[in-house]
Amino acid sequence: MQPRELLAALADGAPLSGAELARQLGLTRAAVWKQVEQLRQQGLPIEAQRGAGYRLPWPVQLLDAERIAEGCTPSPAALEVHWSLDSTSSECQRRASTLPDASIMLAETQHAGRGRRGRSWLSPPGLNMYLSCLKRFERGFAALSGLSLAVGVALVRALTALGYDDVGLKWPNDVLVRSRGAKLAGILVELSGEYQGPSTAVIGVGLNLRLPEALRLQAGQAVADLAELDVELPDRNRVVAEVIGQLLRALQTFDTHGFEAFVEEYAARDLLRERHLRLSDARGQYEAFGDGVDARGALRVLREGQSVLVDSADVTVRAS
Repeated sequence: MQPRELLAALADGAPLSGAELARQLGLTRAAVWKQVEQLRQQGLPIEAQRGAGYRLPWPVQLLDAERIAEGCTPSPAALEVHWSLDSTSSECQRRASTLPDASIMLAETQHAGRGRRGRSWLSPPGLNMYLSCLKRFERGFAALSGLSLAVGVALVRALTALGYDDVGLKWPNDVLVRSRGAKLAGILVELSGEYQGPSTAVIGVGLNLRLPEALRLQAGQAVADLAELDVELPDRNRVVAEVIGQLLRALQTFDTHGFEAFVEEYAARDLLRERHLRLSDARGQYEAFGDGVDARGALRVLREGQSVLVDSADVTVRAS
């Protein structure tokens, strides 16, 4: 846990010398330097100032399970905060048989965070939100169509409640800054169980609160964070609590009514509707015109004058 303790010492953004950090942490100065390098390698931009010591370019707030739980309505059945995991979703999957329904798993950093289609999710410590929720359903896989879109609506609700209105949804699982077309959050839903039911969903959500420049260059696409938007960045624990509360409420609604309960709200934030799209799947690339989503959450496009429904399994969609 040494890296967490070092990050906690630097969290307020004030500089601390190597000697002072060594004293606080009970380490040698060489050991402090190694811990600083470890955090840097994970993507945290710790600065070194001659004559002043080490500092972060801005304050950070470490996750506090008690504060988060107090700020959630409804409360999760279980909430865990870890310093480091391979991924929060992997941890939920490993413990799926013992975790209660509506459990929340959080980590300060991930070393194997993943997104859709096997892509990696960059996870610097202490800066963003890496969250997974384990949710059980009596229904099978077919009845869960549109779940990732409903989660997207929940994320938009949370961001709007926090003062961020310049956000929209890109089918099937991204939240973008509407005015820039840059990715702000991603969703990954992984299902297990029986086709006819019961089934279990592990819902992973990554939200960018603050992305260092070096990680933006690694992203391979246009990305954004809350810190760059025209709203004062809220406390990180408040953001996480708002997301959890909105997510749990949305999952309760989805369990009863399915995606139909979210269709209108999704349509109001749909960034692909009435856009010229470029799609690619196992058969190749083609172009079409976005025509919203149906009651199951399938993407509807107009292609050569015909209305076509697109499944999310193995397709990539880009607005052109």
